[in-house]
Amino acid sequence: MALDYYIRSGQRQLRCGYTTGTCAALAAAGAAAFLLSGKRPETLSLLTPKGIAVETAPAVLFIQEGTAVCGVVKDGGDDADVTHGLTIEAHVRKSRLPGISIDGGEGVGRVTRPGLDQPVGAAAINRVPRRMIEQQVQQVCDELGYDGGVEVRICIPGGRETAQKTFNPQLGVEGGLSILGTSGIVEPMSEQALVDTIAVELRQTAALGSKRLLLTPGNYGEDFLRESSLAADVPVVKCSNFIGDALDIAGIHPFEEVLLVGHIGKLVKVAGGVMNTHSRYADCRTELVCAHAAVCGASQAVCTALLQAATTDACIEILDSARLRQPVLDRLLDAIQRHLEHRAGGKYRVGAVLFSNQYGLLGQTRTAKEIMESWK
Repeated sequence: MALDYYIRSGQRQLRCGYTTGTCAALAAAGAAAFLLSGKRPETLSLLTPKGIAVETAPAVLFIQEGTAVCGVVKDGGDDADVTHGLTIEAHVRKSRLPGISIDGGEGVGRVTRPGLDQPVGAAAINRVPRRMIEQQVQQVCDELGYDGGVEVRICIPGGRETAQKTFNPQLGVEGGLSILGTSGIVEPMSEQALVDTIAVELRQTAALGSKRLLLTPGNYGEDFLRESSLAADVPVVKCSNFIGDALDIAGIHPFEEVLLVGHIGKLVKVAGGVMNTHSRYADCRTELVCAHAAVCGASQAVCTALLQAATTDACIEILDSARLRQPVLDRLLDAIQRHLEHRAGGKYRVGAVLFSNQYGLLGQTRTAKEIMESWK
């Protein structure tokens, strides 16, 4: 049954769903109850770590050769989630060994690189879902008076194919999907999943021993770095619009030098202290260019043209006509450097490089120049 829990996004009410971790825990409890009692549970329920009650009916339920199988259909709510509609199965059987063991089977990926939530070789079932599965199964055992061992194997039919549409292959999870979730609830259009992916990539980079890091918002930055050979041997992590989050997460790890490389259309916002550069949060590109141009002596006509410009490339063209490109860029770069240093909080040296698809390299902050010299 659908989860009756909503969040507001702008003027819309969006229905939440539940995570693969919640599905796995519900399925594990259902399979354990069927195995130990012989009675088919009609509904499955639990309280998520977020404190929200979830209740659903099993989509799959049978016993075969001493193993009980229970499946729960993943409900992503109004979130655009590739796992929505998949069945998360738990295969549960008694064990001669004490305690509750948890592993992954068909459609659940295996960790192949260090720095993820689970060690290399383990099933990609994260800590919170593992705890939820164990708690739910233990609760069933306690209620039914069973004190023996239990083996739980989580499977996702179709998970191997679906995983190709996720970040798992790039992150080092091979052969299937991950069992994820910290709150147990999926919030539609939540940006947390993207931030979590950035955090994983930064953790992996740090785990490989790198003290240097290149951050770039996206594909433009990657292309620029590849073509410019700015630092061929320094790992690159894409941070999308989440520049502030990426800088914060970098501070958790032992990075010593971080270089932010991006298109002026994104990074000019950092000159105003904007650390989430998505346009729905702030689109102050031309205003910032205009403000710094005015300080550099731009005429009212130039300022008006800048405010009316459609793109930052158009702003550069206007500045060139007024012979103000370099002084304005210098001021913008100084402002970007100040905000980056403030956000980094002294945890590491940080600098920025600006480029444009039309004009190429536009400039670097003072610290960026020093960092790049040390990398040669």
